[in-house]
Amino acid sequence: MLDKQQGARLANLWDDAKAAGMSEAERLLYRSNLLGSDKRITNYGGGNTSAKVMEKDPLTGEAAEVLWVKGSGGDVGTIKMDGFATLYMDKLRALKGIYRGVEFEDEMVGYLPHCTFNLNPRAASIDTPLHAYVPKVHVDHMHPDAIIAVAASKNSKELTKKIFGDEIGWLPWKRPGYELGLWLEKYCLENPKARGVVLESHGLFTWGDTAKEAYETTIEIINRAIAWFEGENTAPAFGGEAKPALAASERVAIAKKLMPVIRGLISAEEKKVGHFDDGKAVLDFVTSTSLEPLAALGTSCPDHFLRTKIRPLVVDFDPAQPDVEKTLAGLPEAIAAYRADYARYYERCKRADSPAMRDPNAVVYLVPGVGMITFAKDKATARISGEFYVNAINVMRGASGVSTYVGLPEQEAFDIEYWLLEEAKLQRMPKPKSLAGRIALVTGGAGGIGKATAVRLMQEGACVVLADIDETALENAQNELAARYGKDFVRSVSMNVTSETAVEAGFGDALLTFGGLDILVSNAGLASSAAIEDTTLALWNKNIDILATGYFLVSREAFRIFRSQKAGGNVVFVASKNGLAASPGASAYCTAKAAEIHLARCLALEGASAQIRVNVVNPDAVLRGSKIWSGEWKEQRAAAYKMDVDDLEAHYRERSMLKLSVFPEDIAEAIYFLASDMSAKSTGNIVNVDAGNAQSFTR
Repeated sequence: MLDKQQGARLANLWDDAKAAGMSEAERLLYRSNLLGSDKRITNYGGGNTSAKVMEKDPLTGEAAEVLWVKGSGGDVGTIKMDGFATLYMDKLRALKGIYRGVEFEDEMVGYLPHCTFNLNPRAASIDTPLHAYVPKVHVDHMHPDAIIAVAASKNSKELTKKIFGDEIGWLPWKRPGYELGLWLEKYCLENPKARGVVLESHGLFTWGDTAKEAYETTIEIINRAIAWFEGENTAPAFGGEAKPALAASERVAIAKKLMPVIRGLISAEEKKVGHFDDGKAVLDFVTSTSLEPLAALGTSCPDHFLRTKIRPLVVDFDPAQPDVEKTLAGLPEAIAAYRADYARYYERCKRADSPAMRDPNAVVYLVPGVGMITFAKDKATARISGEFYVNAINVMRGASGVSTYVGLPEQEAFDIEYWLLEEAKLQRMPKPKSLAGRIALVTGGAGGIGKATAVRLMQEGACVVLADIDETALENAQNELAARYGKDFVRSVSMNVTSETAVEAGFGDALLTFGGLDILVSNAGLASSAAIEDTTLALWNKNIDILATGYFLVSREAFRIFRSQKAGGNVVFVASKNGLAASPGASAYCTAKAAEIHLARCLALEGASAQIRVNVVNPDAVLRGSKIWSGEWKEQRAAAYKMDVDDLEAHYRERSMLKLSVFPEDIAEAIYFLASDMSAKSTGNIVNVDAGNAQSFTR
């Protein structure tokens, strides 16, 4: 039985008024974005769209037929005009004359750049011939769950005929490429009245004479498949429930325990970032009688497979008698067994020219009664991999409910995963940034130094959790950084660092969001100024609570995560020049900052055997953007030095040996150095960023 979301019909979103003033290429873009807006039609990066458009040739001035087609690596839902490749149709047709047969079809990709129209730098994808040779103006190639459920059924040809009659044809499995383009052309010429074709184990091609017709045909055909499954697939999903789904709070608690341990076990060669999904589709699957046999078959659609690997790892966990400690203890062996099995798969299927074996770890981890965990090189890839596996679950649900689900044959799956063209694309990808795959939590993350630190770490590819007590500033900071670096790379948690409960909850949220932790920047702070005789116990305790106890609480939680990951860790304290050099009228603040520095030394000793590094940055007089310096502290320090508030920054600049002001970005640069592998052999150190102050020299 299809769940409620799957059973709902797709809406026709085409707006004639919007499309009326568009060029043919702009209508292609409009159509693409509409189709990509619903994951039931195609997932991120999946599918392809095209249009054959008459354009003025910049060389001859004559009209030329040009294929506009989604470029390599693009996403139809978010594509813009520059995301389309443009190619001369006459040159694409001329390629038939040099095609040497199916065993040489990969070499045809090398000829596509010679067909480029108007020097367009957007690379054409492997799907280009599939669109070029369909003799229709507008062509859609989508990966709808409902259609792939037909395509991945054992009797997919018969089901296609039963559902669509002669309107939609069927072609047997064929890897995407030049030969499949010729197959599609042949089918269209022999079946001129057909409106599309189902590709076995792959997806759907539809077409039309106008952009609107192509779009509406795609929506109509998918809806017909959804309706057919709704009527035919009435049995309990995946054979019914075999194990119970735990309560939401229990699922989350177990995921938080599993994710850092899994992450540590699979991140030896490359740091991974995680994602957790316990939505209805996932829970239906991970509680079912068919979980293990269906999971072992892997996925069918090539796009699903490339994102989710040969098969998922089903974690040994019994929700009827939950024993998470037993599961944790068994993870090293289970993950090692998966890697060994993957290596055997590689050895069985490799060809003489196959690329070297890649990362043998699973991408998808299915936990009975709990949900799905995915790990990848970054958060976006982990999330998208999970979304693709949800698509695969929907496909298995539909196919197994009306027929027998069939995954890709092992050799075909290998040939796609280790396709030389896919390897070439991977080799063209830019080198990972220095903190790619790293996860950082920054306390005081909404303030001047904290936010500047988050920016610096995100510039180097890190995922960052901003923690702060100021919820308004926190929301503003998250929105700003999400707009600059992408929402997958930043999250925020409201955290009072003096509260044990709040700290544990905040770190737990970070674990659930990203799967682990690599870097803690302990930066939450305050400042106070009062003569000793005027220092109240409340003021003293407030400094100690935030600057000493708070640093202890967040460090303790970070250490717990680091030890569970068994992959090292990195702590950077933001202390102060005042932790080394006394200042008049600030005994509570200076004492608490000195405590921070000594705590860091203690933690450096404790963490060294586990490769946990702990270092300190000592700023001085960072006024710009600081919440600390925006209130009484600035006035108090001005009073202590008997000067006007407006003269304070100049006073600190002139007091320094280098006669320079210190800014949040300067502190962030030092934090990045200590958090990165540039300082891999440094722990227990203090870096002063104070423009020079002899009193705070550490030696």
